[in-house]
Formats: sequence, C-alpha cells, structure tokens
Amino acid sequence: MKLFYKNYRFTLILLTAIIAGGAAGLIFGPKAVLVKPFGDLFLNLMFMMIVPLVFFSIASAIANMNGMKRLGKIMGSIVVVFLVTASIAAILGLIGASIIHPIENTDISSIKEVMNNSSVETDPEKLSFLDHLVATFTVGDFNLLLSRSNMLQLIVFSLLFGISTALVGEKAKPVASFLSAATAVMMKMVSIIMYYAPIGLGCYFAAVIGELGPQILEGYARSFVLYLILAVIYYFGFFTLYAFIAGGKDGVKVFWKHAITPSVTAIATCSSAACIPVNLATVRKMGVPKDIAETIIPLGANTHKDGSVFGGVLKIVFLFALFGKDVTSIPNIISILAVAFLVGAVMGAIPGGGMIGEMLIISVYGFPPETLPIIAVISTIIDAPATLLNSTGNTVCAMLVTRLVEGKNWLDRSFKSEELGA
Repeated sequence: MKLFYKNYRFTLILLTAIIAGGAAGLIFGPKAVLVKPFGDLFLNLMFMMIVPLVFFSIASAIANMNGMKRLGKIMGSIVVVFLVTASIAAILGLIGASIIHPIENTDISSIKEVMNNSSVETDPEKLSFLDHLVATFTVGDFNLLLSRSNMLQLIVFSLLFGISTALVGEKAKPVASFLSAATAVMMKMVSIIMYYAPIGLGCYFAAVIGELGPQILEGYARSFVLYLILAVIYYFGFFTLYAFIAGGKDGVKVFWKHAITPSVTAIATCSSAACIPVNLATVRKMGVPKDIAETIIPLGANTHKDGSVFGGVLKIVFLFALFGKDVTSIPNIISILAVAFLVGAVMGAIPGGGMIGEMLIISVYGFPPETLPIIAVISTIIDAPATLLNSTGNTVCAMLVTRLVEGKNWLDRSFKSEELGA
C-alpha cells in the first residue's frame, strides 16, 4: 500500500484537488469564479515556460544522440515500428471517438454559450494548400518562434538545431552540453511550478464547473469509458497482432507468457521510466538481442506512447465538441491524426510532455488558454491505462524491431542459441 501511494501520490493529490474544485463549482455556481485568478497564475507560469522548454528539450535530445550512429539499421527499424504503431493508435482512437463521442447526447448548450465567448483564432486570409503548409512549419522571422502560437514551427527549428549540433561533432560539444544543462534547469523549474498545480488546477476547475455546470462531468465520464474500451481493444487485440507479425504463433505465446510482469509494473508505478529495468529484463526473456533491447526500451520510454496518442485524440475531439468544430471533415481528420501523433511521439520525448502536449493542441488549433485545465483533467483520469499501453507496448515493439533486423526466424534462432549456451 505504501508503494502504491508513493507511486501515485502526485496523481492522487491532483485528482483530489480537481474533485474538490469540481464540488466547489457545483456548490457555489458562478460565484466560484472568484478563485479563477489562482488558476490563471498556474496557467501563466506554464505558458511562459513552454517556448524555452520545448526548444532545449528537443534540441538537446537530438544533439546528444551521437552514440547511436552505429545502430543505423536498428534505429531505422525502430522509427518504422514507432511510426506505424502510433499511426494505428491515432486512427483507432479517432474511430472510437466517432462511435462513442465524448459529449454526444449531453446537453452542452450552456457550455457552448460560455465557450463561444472565448474566440478561436482563425486565419484572416484564404491560403492555398502549399501556402498553408509553408505557414504551418515555418515563420518569416526568428522572433516569431518566441510565441506559443507557433509551436510546430518551433519544433522544426529545434530539430534542425539539434541535428546541426550533432553533425558538427566535437566542435559543438560545448553547445550540446549547454543544451543538456539548460534542459535540466528548465525541468527543475517545471517541477517547482508543479508543486502549485493542485491548487492552480483545483481553483481553475472550480471556476470552470461553476460557469459550465455539471454537464461537462458527463463528458469526462464518457471519455474515461471510451479510453478504457480502446485500451482493452489495443492491449489484447493489437498487441497480439503485433506479436503474431513479429514471430507467428510462437511470438504470441512468448509475448503473453512474459507480458504480465511489465503490465503490472506499469499500472503499479504509473511511470514509463520506472518500467525500463523490468522491460529490459522481459524483452531479453522474449529472445530480443541485447543491443536491440538496450536501444528500443529506453528510447521507447520517451518517444513511443500509443496510450498518449489515444489521449491526444480524445482531448482534441473533446475541445472540437465544446467549440462546435466539425470533426468529420477530411482536413480536420488529417490534422487530428497528425497532432495526436505529435502529442504521443514528439512531445512524449519531453519530460513532463503531457502538459506540453496539451499546450501544443491549444496552440495549433488556436483554442484559448482557459481550455488547458479542461483537457488536463482527461490526462489525470486516464493516467494508469495510458501508462500500461505506453510502457508494455515497447516490449512488443521490441519483438517487431527484432523481426525487421534479424529476419523471419529470429525467435527460433534466439532460443536455440540459449539452449546451446545452457
């Protein structure tokens, strides 16, 4: 019980604060807006951190990847597997959200009335597709990168800066060291601010419920049920499919024989990073070679988060419903899939990337900052099943990567070599 409390302490405190804030909002109604400035303080602290945090984190991660050059084939296979599985998760999440809409059949007229008072940014000019593509990934001046409204452009700049630093090599070592140190400093600042999160989010949620009423609570309940359904389907259905692709029927047997320990650890710790030692030991028992295991498991803990992709889809669809935006149009479907992928993959590479991913959603679609606590609640309630998919998914992905690197009969060769060694 002590271990459970230790691992879930912050989540439980945050959830308690949110529930208390929601109860206060229900009891005091619109009067709860009195505590909104305490929530605004937390939002402003987080938003003023986002630009330097994203830049230093991404640039540092890329700049310090020199040690992986010899693992070209392994890294290429990892990228393919991560891209494909995350894309499947995004598509499945969108299909699920269209079947069980988070706010369908819920009276949200009062919610929409409040949300309509918050403007969603739109481009005043009609741009062609190519012009829109250019504007999506680049800006016309460096100072524009310093705005959270241009997060995708900032990510592109950070990736280029990190790649350039890595390619320069020894001369750029001081730059790479500076990026690493700056990332550590920014994360320490985030951890300090997060001590205030229960108060800030609790107060903000009290104001939100006070203004929007209890209808939004039904939306959260539907979102949680939808997420659990998706998690069960993905965990049992798609993990089995991936194991079969990796090693046939024997691959399925090997995966499920060893999957329980990393799964229980993921739920117990609620941390992908904490699961790394267990996952490393597990994939070695599954027959994954040492060099592949020691590359994909630590990397996957940061950059491969299918559970977070599901969460990204839910958050976007939730906000689309609140603002009356069409989820069924082809451009919006493509953008939802792309942004959800970024939330689960690119932003997952940033420590504390959950909150950063939510900021990315708000920035890309031009939603007002006040919507951050609304979708932050979704992150809190899906934390445990999301960690299960994020962490345990890396073990079956290790099998897929081994299939690509070692060939079709890798499993037989692996266990034969073990028998010979014994």
